[in-house]
Amino acid sequence: MHSANGREGPADKKTGAAPAAPFPFARMERKRDALDRLELKFRWGRYGIRVLRCHLASFAPGQTIAPHKHSEFEFHFIPKGKGTVAIGGTEYGLQEGLFYLTGPDVVHEQRSDPSDPMYELCLHCEIVPLRTEAEAEADAGWGDSLENSDAEACVRLLRAMPAVPAFDRYHAMGCFLEAYRAWEEQPAGFYTTMKQTIVQILLRSARVYASRETIGHIPERDMKDHRFRLATQFIEDNEARPISLEEVAERVQVSPRQLQRIFQSEGKTTFSEWVEHVRLQKIGMELLQTERTIEEIALDHGYVNPNYLYPVFKQKFGMTPSAYRRLHAAR
Repeated sequence: MHSANGREGPADKKTGAAPAAPFPFARMERKRDALDRLELKFRWGRYGIRVLRCHLASFAPGQTIAPHKHSEFEFHFIPKGKGTVAIGGTEYGLQEGLFYLTGPDVVHEQRSDPSDPMYELCLHCEIVPLRTEAEAEADAGWGDSLENSDAEACVRLLRAMPAVPAFDRYHAMGCFLEAYRAWEEQPAGFYTTMKQTIVQILLRSARVYASRETIGHIPERDMKDHRFRLATQFIEDNEARPISLEEVAERVQVSPRQLQRIFQSEGKTTFSEWVEHVRLQKIGMELLQTERTIEEIALDHGYVNPNYLYPVFKQKFGMTPSAYRRLHAAR
């Protein structure tokens, strides 16, 4: 489990696993029930939205959540880790970047990977119609017809959405972090910001299926995005040893040239720069969590010649590994 400052916590110490790169949602663990405690209840179009839960949950390796259902909508997003979910007698694999909707009344059983924890961003909300169309037309001068139309289309898509995992192609997960930051900072217009983040989660989830002529089928993958995710996960899992563009390309079943283009279009960087970024992030975390020598850490993260680490580390962080360790240890 991650601590609030993004460092690895007890779960990783028990396994002895190498520290992972900073987890962008770790700050939500500072107060897990912060958003759950808020009375978020608002109108959107002709619907009333009541938020029951909005938080980051974690599953220990091999943890199972027994089959259950809700009479409301429950959105599940996987920001990190992997596992499975069983819905309607069918088991689906879960991995980072996927989401699925259960409810109303969809029985589901969740299980994390036997060897790794799984994290889930959960939005559990009630969506109820407030007024009939005839009643809404009676005071149409005070309404917003475009918002009514958006809400109607979104809820219609959500009700028809198949209970199968799909990729979070429109980045609804980022809205959870935006909502949590709004709670932390309490800016002017805080409640409106919170309302907008919830509405965006609903819209971005529904949008995955908006262009589908036939609702009820698993959407086709964006293969560039899929291969990019496979490649970056392979790098994450194997950064401690030499990794070549050719090897990873073979793993994701594309040519090396095509994989390089995928990194440029999806990651806005090159393959080698991505590998170096992953290694340096892990090295930075280990410098703060252990007292091992810099040479030992460098060798354990793919730098056959430890001396090569110094210039690339300084270029990325603006200081040497030793200075980085002293600076953060003093805080």
